[in-house]
Amino acid sequence: MPYTLLSMTAEHRKAVIDIFNHFVANDWSAYPEEPLDYGVYDRFLDMARGYPAFVAVSGDGTVVGFGFLHAYLPAATFSRSAEVTYFILPEHTRRGVGSRMLNAFTEAARGRGVDSLLASISSRNEASLNFHKRHGFAECGRMTAVGRKFGEDFDVVWMQKRI
Repeated sequence: MPYTLLSMTAEHRKAVIDIFNHFVANDWSAYPEEPLDYGVYDRFLDMARGYPAFVAVSGDGTVVGFGFLHAYLPAATFSRSAEVTYFILPEHTRRGVGSRMLNAFTEAARGRGVDSLLASISSRNEASLNFHKRHGFAECGRMTAVGRKFGEDFDVVWMQKRI
């Protein structure tokens, strides 16, 4: 099935938050334990302001994932670093969508003078840890047992790729 990356706009609010809430309810990819309301979409767009933000659309026009690049921290001293965030519905993973998003983020980051991509990943999200390793990221930090979801502790693993 072909996928298209489109710029994330206000029209994608419901689809993006529904996808995010799928991960809130079903696995360790999203940190919250309770579903987010649709107003959080505005925060996502604000975080991504000035950076690329995409939805992945399947051949039938369904939004099956989203992602955005955003500042690691707002201080100008960290302007060479940016964080990647993406969520793709499980039935659409391992089909190149995440790789396409990461490639687009990498090119956009270089154009902004960013030379370090960061990812914050739950230690219980093996698929994401492996995806990032395959794409040249390395673990650069770990905060042990700082999160608790589904009644279980998890670490936050920071991964970094120099570009």
